[in-house]
Amino acid sequence: MRQYIKIYTLIMGVFLFTSCEKLLEVDTISDITNDDYWQNQGDMESYLLGVYDQFRNLNNNTNYFEDRGDSFVPGMEGGPSNAWNQNLTDQNAPNWIGFYGVIQHCNLLLKYSDKIDFGVQADKNRILAEAYFIRAHTYFSLLRIWGDVPLELEPTENDNKEQLPRSPKDEVMVQILSDLSKSIELFPENGFKNKSRASKPAAYALKADVLLWKAKVLNGTDTDLEEVIIAADAAQVGTSLEEDFGKIFEDGSKNGKEIIFSIYMQRDEKGDHYSSRLKPRDVFVQNAINVNDIAFARSGARSQYAPSPKLRNAFSEYTSDIRRSKSIIEAIAPGNVSIGWFDNKMRGSINTGNRYYDSDIVVYRLAEMILFKAEALAALNRTGEAIDELDKVRARAKIGDYTGSAEKIAVERAILQERFREFYLELKRWPDLLRFHFGGTIDVYGEVPNLSGTTVPLYSPIPKIQIDRNPSLEQTDGYNK
Repeated sequence: MRQYIKIYTLIMGVFLFTSCEKLLEVDTISDITNDDYWQNQGDMESYLLGVYDQFRNLNNNTNYFEDRGDSFVPGMEGGPSNAWNQNLTDQNAPNWIGFYGVIQHCNLLLKYSDKIDFGVQADKNRILAEAYFIRAHTYFSLLRIWGDVPLELEPTENDNKEQLPRSPKDEVMVQILSDLSKSIELFPENGFKNKSRASKPAAYALKADVLLWKAKVLNGTDTDLEEVIIAADAAQVGTSLEEDFGKIFEDGSKNGKEIIFSIYMQRDEKGDHYSSRLKPRDVFVQNAINVNDIAFARSGARSQYAPSPKLRNAFSEYTSDIRRSKSIIEAIAPGNVSIGWFDNKMRGSINTGNRYYDSDIVVYRLAEMILFKAEALAALNRTGEAIDELDKVRARAKIGDYTGSAEKIAVERAILQERFREFYLELKRWPDLLRFHFGGTIDVYGEVPNLSGTTVPLYSPIPKIQIDRNPSLEQTDGYNK
């Protein structure tokens, strides 16, 4: 992997040197450079690995899909983000340049693949399938963060390309589903080659996620929900639940049996896992009586956030819940004095006396497919079947079967609460809250403390500088002055 990343870095260095900034501020690539580069199978393979590197950088971040939710409170070091404070403006808005950078390179790979012959066509089809998957996933992130976004489907290679306006959410959704259909069709095998790479099961997992968003946020249909069930089932091929919840995230369990798709992390190749923002430095917990149970580090840890009381209460709902101690931990000083709460889920690995946060970023795993299916069934008012699926996850957590009301909204609330416990810190909470909000199960303004009593828009603004550079762009609704 390291060798390929070095190759990619050299390639990108040449590309960036010959680039100019234009549409959406992504890097344009000169025709001369492209003609020189795209020559053989190895060029496509190494380029795709470089795309994965950028894709990892996008997803190694809590800002978009956790900070705006209710899982965190301020920790011991540093202040929370503008997203956590719910005070986003066109001056501090999150920037989508990195997302379009990934899309740009997917577009380049897809365009120039036509001129390259492979000895085995299935190997080429797999690379194309992965590129379509990454583009679909990246557009799905853009859709959930900003709503309407420009649809860039061709690479930007010169200054003459038209600057595009934001496309409506429904059009973006159509493109995402189109890319996923191509991805699923092109994968030559039904199972996995490497779970740190996209696969047909991963494409089905993303499809289930996308269709739930379509059904509940974009006023989709019961047909979309039925297709969620089919996709969630298809994504489960070759997987099974880990008996030990904590093993899902251990360094030694990369590509574990529950994983459908994870993003590769490795000390000295790529560290600085986003979960380090909820881990303590050693100096804060060195006197704790349970110090050996805490995933502290001499360097690389910074407890910017702590698990919220709401999250801790969710875990405390069942004293038998095995996920609690594997997910969050309280540092206790002598005399039973609380030092603070920290993440305990993605503990990384220890080398030469220091801890490195190098757990893979789990994007999709089996438990989520089970709960996706439960969510779709509940939305279809098939609550008995939904409870059956919900109980599969509860059984692994050792909290017993669901015994509450079988009314639709009660079952949906139970599924959302189970997702809160199951997927804490897996970059799921903010999209979950929005999905159940638009689906009518909850009022997100009553769930997230920093949203209470406000009318803050649920989609993010774009930076004013992007509108200044591209007059075709309009600001996100609710941020216009």
